[in-house]
Amino acid sequence: MGSQSLHMLAVDFGASSGRAVTGAFNGRTLSVSEVHRFNNEPVRLGNHFHWDFLRLFHELKQGIHASRRIAGGAPVSVAVDTWGVDYGLVDAKGRLAGNPYHYRDLRTEQVMSEVFSAIPEKELFQLTGIRSSSINTIYQLYAEEKVRSGYGADGLKMLMMPDLFHYYLSGVMANEYTIASTSGLLDPRSRTWHSGILNTLSIPESLFSEIVMPGTMLGQLRQDIREELQVPDMAVIAAAGHDTAAAVASVPAGAAPYAFISSGTWSLMGIELDQPALSDYSRDSFFSNEGGAGGNIRLLKNIMGLWLLQECRRTWALEGTPLTYDELTELALSAPENGSYIDAADAVFLPPGGMPQRIREYCRDSGQKVPESRAAIVRCIVESLALQYRQTLDEIEKLAGERMEHIHIVGGGIQNRLLCQLTANVTGRPVIAGPVEATAIGNLMMQALAHGEVKNLAEIRQVVLESFPPETYLPEDAAMWEERYQQYVNLFKRQETV
Repeated sequence: MGSQSLHMLAVDFGASSGRAVTGAFNGRTLSVSEVHRFNNEPVRLGNHFHWDFLRLFHELKQGIHASRRIAGGAPVSVAVDTWGVDYGLVDAKGRLAGNPYHYRDLRTEQVMSEVFSAIPEKELFQLTGIRSSSINTIYQLYAEEKVRSGYGADGLKMLMMPDLFHYYLSGVMANEYTIASTSGLLDPRSRTWHSGILNTLSIPESLFSEIVMPGTMLGQLRQDIREELQVPDMAVIAAAGHDTAAAVASVPAGAAPYAFISSGTWSLMGIELDQPALSDYSRDSFFSNEGGAGGNIRLLKNIMGLWLLQECRRTWALEGTPLTYDELTELALSAPENGSYIDAADAVFLPPGGMPQRIREYCRDSGQKVPESRAAIVRCIVESLALQYRQTLDEIEKLAGERMEHIHIVGGGIQNRLLCQLTANVTGRPVIAGPVEATAIGNLMMQALAHGEVKNLAEIRQVVLESFPPETYLPEDAAMWEERYQQYVNLFKRQETV
């Protein structure tokens, strides 16, 4: 590792907000500080949902300005990460061809069946390793008539959202590997665009740019932006454009086999592999093969996560009882005996609104004791999540062919200490929790990699371990939780046969 002091800027666009986070790396440890936060919600225009790209690009520039003002100097580099699947189109003159669609837009609802008539779903998984979902880029692009027909599409380029921000920062077009891997259009073996899929679906290959690996220097900040913000030269880096890839890069793991959970509104649970897992079991268990920050594969499953708790909290606040997350945890601790569980993957829990009542109805309809009190509902949610983590761990170990020695949890969800402890109890594995700011830290350390200050993912993880010491939760009451897990599995086996 080098010794040069680096001041870098990570800009992370989340589902409801965005933020700019500075990082100072002294060659051994990293310190981080949030310098700018802003809203990032989809804008409805007519019947469609869009990213508010122009305002968000303004906020990105404000983040650069705030970094310079608060940190006492301009950062040497900047990198953007976002969630997967969304993209923007740029015309031959470099102009934005309309505000990018947001994944919540409904224009893809009818196109999945059309795609499957050309490429059956099972075959598509074999080709891409990505679980089919209507939000995937492949279906979004198929819904773009001008793209498929070629009418008015001459010179168009498709840039995933981090790539789009990077283009307008630097003037350089490139498709970064981790974010491209979420599209459903990438060959997970060669790490290149799958020309066979593109040709079959009449999506022109000319839309796509070169795939670059995470940690690639793209170029320098455009002169007009430097002059506007009064900042010196600044590198624009394709760090790890997919937010989950950035978060997993910050897992402070050693050599022992482990599973990771990136915990927040959604939980992404998986392992890292050298090659994709494309078996029928992997597909039937709803895993996806996404690109990792080390150029590897993240085999993971998307679990509903703390969305359930967030929605209950919102409902209770509307009813006049605002509760902090610490208060929700205390409620759960006051109701230690649960015995009622939900399948958080059930689509009934996906829409917002009325979550406590939906949980009660689900338990009633499945013949379980109904959790009437707020305490019982919170306990039901947290225990059900821990049990689903155990079920996913069993599937991961079957796919990997080996036992995972421990579980690393990163992200905001680690602040729910009850969930961390229950996860250790139910899985029977030590849970290593931290860091909280996983996505920003991974983004910043991949920038450090691009600067040559660290050599690889192993060095990044050693820096994270020294900079942000994690907390370990050891399993308790193993026999009791094994019995409860079997009750949980049997419950949902019965549900499937009804």
